Amino acid sequence: MAGSTHTVTNQPPELSGYDVYGADRALVSAVGRHLDPGPAQEAHDELSGLGRAAGSQQVQEWAVQADVHPPTLRTHDRFGNRVDEVDFHPAWHRLLGKGVGAGLTAAWTRPGGHVRRAAAFVVWTQVEAGTCCPLSMTHAAVPALRTDPELAAEWEPRLTSQVYDSGLRPARLKAGALFGMGMTEKQGGSDVRANTTRAVPLAEAGTYALTGHKWFCSAPMSDGFLVLAQAPEGLTCFLVPRVLEDGGRNVFRLQRLKDKLGNRSNASAEVEFDGTWARRVGEEGRGVRTIIDMVAATRVDCVLGSAGLMRQAVAQAVHHCTYREAFGGRLRDKPLMRNVLADLAVESEAATTLGLRLAAACDDGGEQERAFLRIAVPAAKYWVTKRCAPLVVEAAECLGGNGYVEESGMPRLVRESPLNSVWEGAGNVQALDVLRALQREPGALDAYLREVGRARGADHRLDGAIKGLLTELADLDGVEARARRLAERFALVLQGSLLVRFAPSEVADAFCASRLGGDGGAAFGTLPHSLPLAALVERAAPVV
Repeated sequence: MAGSTHTVTNQPPELSGYDVYGADRALVSAVGRHLDPGPAQEAHDELSGLGRAAGSQQVQEWAVQADVHPPTLRTHDRFGNRVDEVDFHPAWHRLLGKGVGAGLTAAWTRPGGHVRRAAAFVVWTQVEAGTCCPLSMTHAAVPALRTDPELAAEWEPRLTSQVYDSGLRPARLKAGALFGMGMTEKQGGSDVRANTTRAVPLAEAGTYALTGHKWFCSAPMSDGFLVLAQAPEGLTCFLVPRVLEDGGRNVFRLQRLKDKLGNRSNASAEVEFDGTWARRVGEEGRGVRTIIDMVAATRVDCVLGSAGLMRQAVAQAVHHCTYREAFGGRLRDKPLMRNVLADLAVESEAATTLGLRLAAACDDGGEQERAFLRIAVPAAKYWVTKRCAPLVVEAAECLGGNGYVEESGMPRLVRESPLNSVWEGAGNVQALDVLRALQREPGALDAYLREVGRARGADHRLDGAIKGLLTELADLDGVEARARRLAERFALVLQGSLLVRFAPSEVADAFCASRLGGDGGAAFGTLPHSLPLAALVERAAPVV
């Protein structure tokens, strides 16, 4: 009788043992839309395999272990030798190995590779987002290295390899390699032209000795890093290997690891260079130009990563409310809760649809699509990453007190949710980049308007939003102070046009009514009650 008070009732089953990819109707549709039928079927099969792994109880346990056992810094070995290594829990290596094996660094090796990888990135972010940082850096390093054919020939096969090889050895001895990035410094942050790290040319052509620091160095356990430093001709991009060709350690002093709000399974370090050997990438004084394609690729990953976090938060909220009963019925069937879930679902689908459209443009690579990306990437990065945190917090609230408890997994999502809005340039940087594209690249606005114009006439609220955006662009007085407003409108109009063209009518109608037509409130759960809310929730429900 002592245990009778501990009977558990009215608690939902754990959301595991399901296909994270196959249960995401918006993601599956986007992959099918952007790939030809043959490659699409192959991609569906691969992604379903990754989705089943992501939804498995074992992989979810690894994610918890990697989060609760964060990396530790080991500066010296037992004999007092400087080693500057980061030790990780075995679960981290298992997760990272799965990500590499799934092709999350291999988008450049096959047609449609960016769409396939983007979908995989959305799936894998839902497991443990920390591992996605080195995967993203490694993926994004390829276009920067291609500015130097010799470096690309040496490193690209290892960066795009689907073999995870974690040991610190010379690159020529490795079956696969990972890359990190070191750009920001204490005094400059996003203003990289204020960097003070110095690069002194060495006798061997193209080689330099670096002296200085980096305030944030992503993934310090990686095999190589792209770093910005001041060379004689100005800010320049360099490749810094962790291990030199003779097997000796390069000078790469890890001063400390950052104690971060989220992304705790991943290490972020402060690094000191002192005569550190480096190879120049691109021309001297052209560092920003050399690294800009890498930054664009990681900003797309910020959009995809936020879309993944949003999707997982919505899946958990809908799952909980499907099984939890209150006041005489399922929470999911209560009109007000149904409105909240439907609103969250619409936001999540809009983010996923936009993220996959960016990936498809990367696959195309044509002049028109590159011009489109010039505005679409910073606008999407600004808006989708801004929407992530409030959506995840609202989804956690759907679980009530359970969502505030670590065991639910929701606090980990909440802690992770602001990251992508800060990484690779915070909101103001993105909004100003939209203005820069408008002012310096006239073809960018034309490409954007061509894209959203494909949906003209299909919804009067979208047509009105396009007209309103053009009106704002006609008056550029005080435009810098309005940059956030413009970036938001660019993103919302683009999302609306994509949903009108490709999403089910109930999703497009809900988005246009609430986000473009003004028939929605400032908080989630304020959709017009006349919409088919039950259908929106059903579309978002994970099928276990």
